Amino acid sequence: MNFEAMKSIYIAEMARTRRTIMQSVISPVISTVLYFVVFGAAIGSRISEINGVSYGAFIVPGLIMLSLMTQSLSNASFGIYFPRFTGTIFEVLSAPISFLEITIAYVGAAATKSIIVGLIILITANFFVPLEIQHPFWMAAFFILTAVTFALLGFIIGIWADNFEKLQFVPLLIVTPLAFLGGSFYSINMLPEIWQKVTLINPVVYLISGFRWSFYGQADVSLWLSLFATMIFLGGSLAIVHWIFKTGYRLKP
Repeated sequence: MNFEAMKSIYIAEMARTRRTIMQSVISPVISTVLYFVVFGAAIGSRISEINGVSYGAFIVPGLIMLSLMTQSLSNASFGIYFPRFTGTIFEVLSAPISFLEITIAYVGAAATKSIIVGLIILITANFFVPLEIQHPFWMAAFFILTAVTFALLGFIIGIWADNFEKLQFVPLLIVTPLAFLGGSFYSINMLPEIWQKVTLINPVVYLISGFRWSFYGQADVSLWLSLFATMIFLGGSLAIVHWIFKTGYRLKP
């Protein structure tokens, strides 16, 4: 493994975050806090608690997951798209570094940035509601797995996109709606029975459910099903990235 090359790419990506800290860190944190305040105040006044958990505390895992997914996607997609856009990607591809090492560096940086944002939101939420993390190991596991999985998905999007409009298409029109419909602000058990079954098609349900279980020991689906679905998502993303580098899809002229 060429650790020096991986380190160089990783440091360069993290340095870009420091230069755009308002957009990369502060903006998503403020947006999530506004979600928390608005939904907590507007809906929390009508729903005192869900499954014995206050509504304000109940939505915290969903908000963290929403931010984690969108930030991982945007950081990874822009991180690989911009070198393609400027043409500097060919310098990376011609360097003595394997495709696996390139992926680890870019995805690792994107996942790190989203995890930092998620942790800031978690700390901030403590100022609004009392939080309880019953299973910290599983919380960290879902935290990291989700960040890495969506960073891989963002990496794929960044290679697939050939303009900035396509770069924003999947995060804005697919992932964010799936997150809102995946139980971020409610339990799917509150839905009519037919819609409960339909909602289970949404893969984000399993991510949010497993993450919420790590906080309160309660979930819409079982922990192991959530973990299995997450690993399937991760494995599929890895397979697509492997195919991209094997075929040179949109990387080689």
